[in-house]
Amino acid sequence: MDRILVIDDDVELCHLVGEYLEPEGFQVECLHDGSRGLDRALNGEHLLVVLDVMLPGLNGFEVLRRIRDKSRVPVLLLTARGEDVDRIVGLEIGADDYLPKPFNPRELVARIRAVLRRTQAEAGPGEVLHVGEVELDPGTRVVRKAGSVVELTSVEFNLLHALLREAGRVVTRERLVEVVLSRKFSPFDRSIDMHVSKIRKKLGDSDGAGDYIKTVRGVGYIFARPAVEAVKSRGLA
Repeated sequence: MDRILVIDDDVELCHLVGEYLEPEGFQVECLHDGSRGLDRALNGEHLLVVLDVMLPGLNGFEVLRRIRDKSRVPVLLLTARGEDVDRIVGLEIGADDYLPKPFNPRELVARIRAVLRRTQAEAGPGEVLHVGEVELDPGTRVVRKAGSVVELTSVEFNLLHALLREAGRVVTRERLVEVVLSRKFSPFDRSIDMHVSKIRKKLGDSDGAGDYIKTVRGVGYIFARPAVEAVKSRGLA
């Protein structure tokens, strides 16, 4: 069975989550404090971590930060309903998705399956994409800029992949949410924007310049081709 780690100090909620996940084919392990949860999350035995923000000892943000220092295991963050700051901070640190409490357990199952579809999809041989100094290999899920490896979370990788495939063309937020996050677009959902911001920082985009990923206000994003490549693609060189 696929193993899911739940780190939450609400024992009753953990029991409920187990009741819903186990019939779906998941083996659930629950821990109730941040320090022990972190140790287990880093052992490489789990497909995904469900992590609450409010934890005794290490809080969820610190646990997530330390996980991301050493692991790319997918993390679904549980936040307090209405706390937009928690969601923004979680996405900035590297959460793959978030779900506000209280939640419908069926939605949790659906979110987990969506995250796993994104992160476990077999990349296959795939074409290595080169745009300027950026290279993305779907087979190895490695991104390089000017030859140096760029460490991305699974969501960031999939988002960059979607933009690079359409380099030079605008990709709408609606399309990115559908392809990358596997859910319907909501105009109030800023998840994609936060992930784009993280990718920009990792690629070294100049502040406000958008050297690589440019914002098309009210529409979406475009991964800009270098001027020489753009001219060649239009047959003008």
